[in-house]
Amino acid sequence: MSEAVKNLIIKGREVVEDDWQVLRLAEPVEGAPQTDPATIAVPEGKVIVPQSLWLVQRELLAARAAAGEIGVWIASDERPEAIRDDLSKFAVIAVDFPKFTDGRGYSIAYNLRIRLGWSGELRAIGDVLRDQLFQMQRVGFNAYATRPDRSIHDALKGLSDFSETYQASVDQKLPLYRRHARTSGAAAPAANNDGAGI
Repeated sequence: MSEAVKNLIIKGREVVEDDWQVLRLAEPVEGAPQTDPATIAVPEGKVIVPQSLWLVQRELLAARAAAGEIGVWIASDERPEAIRDDLSKFAVIAVDFPKFTDGRGYSIAYNLRIRLGWSGELRAIGDVLRDQLFQMQRVGFNAYATRPDRSIHDALKGLSDFSETYQASVDQKLPLYRRHARTSGAAAPAANNDGAGI
């Protein structure tokens, strides 16, 4: 008897089992009826629902959210400010990357952390690859649901691809030049007046 395949994600800096399911609405197809978020039944258990569904079913899902069973995911073309007043209700917030080349999710994560003050689990979902993880953690992600066709254990290595960062961000408030230890009283370098150097 074979064991069921377990969903794995990266949380922090380790691979763990994931007990959340992501609810995705059907993509609109020409000639087919549109999927209305107001009519979708949310399955039992821990579910990360689309932001559009949460906004129309807020009252219906409030008790489950209070019990820690509801999270929300934000599409790359949505604004997190729409759920500003509900942030404390969620156990997890996810940001969807529909394609690895779509960088709008980085801004959404940064705004959730810096402008809206979200301090809980912030998960990257969708087309998430190893090469993105280091920059994702810089803007505040702390959980990653990588593409299932890639090795999650290899992707984990992406969090430590670089040993130092130059710019300030969510994970490091000061740029490198402000963090660099300088010796006081050291002689200033000689001025280069030939215009060739900076």
